[in-house]
Amino acid sequence: MGVCCSKEAVGSEEEDINSSGAIASMFTQQGQKGINQDAMILCEDFAWKTGTIFCGVFDGHGPYGHKVARHVRDNLPSKLKSECEACELDSDETEDCSERNSENGERKTEYPPEFSSWKASFLQAFRDIDRELRVHPEIDCFCSGTTAVALVKQGEHLVIANLGDSRAILCTRDDNNKMVPLQLTVDLKPNLPSEAERIKQCKGRVFAMEEEPDVARMWLPNEDCPGLAMARAFGDFCLKDYGLISVPHLSYRKLTPKDEFVVLATDGVWDVLTNKEVINIVASSKDRSSAARTLVTRAVRAWKYKYPTSKIDDCAVICLYLRTEPTVASKASSEALESVHSCPESLISGRLRDADDGEGDGFPPCCVVREGKDEEEWSALEGVTRVNSIVKLSRRS
Repeated sequence: MGVCCSKEAVGSEEEDINSSGAIASMFTQQGQKGINQDAMILCEDFAWKTGTIFCGVFDGHGPYGHKVARHVRDNLPSKLKSECEACELDSDETEDCSERNSENGERKTEYPPEFSSWKASFLQAFRDIDRELRVHPEIDCFCSGTTAVALVKQGEHLVIANLGDSRAILCTRDDNNKMVPLQLTVDLKPNLPSEAERIKQCKGRVFAMEEEPDVARMWLPNEDCPGLAMARAFGDFCLKDYGLISVPHLSYRKLTPKDEFVVLATDGVWDVLTNKEVINIVASSKDRSSAARTLVTRAVRAWKYKYPTSKIDDCAVICLYLRTEPTVASKASSEALESVHSCPESLISGRLRDADDGEGDGFPPCCVVREGKDEEEWSALEGVTRVNSIVKLSRRS
């Protein structure tokens, strides 16, 4: 499969893991809610393809969330590799990778052959993993699950698959050579219009609790439980008949010389830091190997400052560099340091294509997010411990 580095959450804090060639930095730290339920992995020369990289972060929730996250981390790469090999054997799937308008036959969206193969592989691999979890003899996934945000970089092609509210962003440069963030994924929360519509059609309910007015949650039709704070996840089978799905949202980007690095992280980071702050912290790190640790340290500090009465969440970070040598010079680092606490960025354009599974989730064709005042922080975190799942259910026969 290639060279893989993974992170297993066992202690209060873990050391950095750096892949060869300083292409990435990985770090996770346990929060104050119990066992660290975050997990992550990075594989070089993935699927025996020289230079191809796979990486992903997984944020477990529920009583056995840590076991679910580790299972996905340990099994998703091999599933994806097998599916990719199977897709490559079918020449029909790679002859024409464009999507055509069914009415007039005109090309609507065109993707390279690499994307067609990886898209099919991601969809099937996610489906297989969720089926495994449903019948797993040692992991009770009835009201436990995990998010997943994973990507494959093959040459200049970047394919991203997202499930839940972990996030991936890209640091690129604008026409003035300024570092700007581009959000590569959508936070799949229950109150997104397309997600809420699907949940309600399946008889599930979406609402926020009085003590957490900004945190929309997913509930069973006739019971105020389990209160899941995301609309897609592995596991959580108590909700799978009521609108929760494990189908990833897929997107594609063709990388450019202006693209610097990608950051994948769990919501312990995004709850307290904006996209702009994250890229500035990573860019201003003294060296690549310490970037992920530095970002987690800053996130923990932000938790203590913004929400002093809340329990700090687990944090997991992968910083994937897109160049073999550092290109962010000291001038750029100074620029980052000066703007760490700057105002949120305006809307950023980029060549990012939405490439979902065709179920009509209503996402815009360019998955770019404006960080406005409403998105900067979770006001409901003040004074409480925000968890991704509220109530543990009794398993029904």
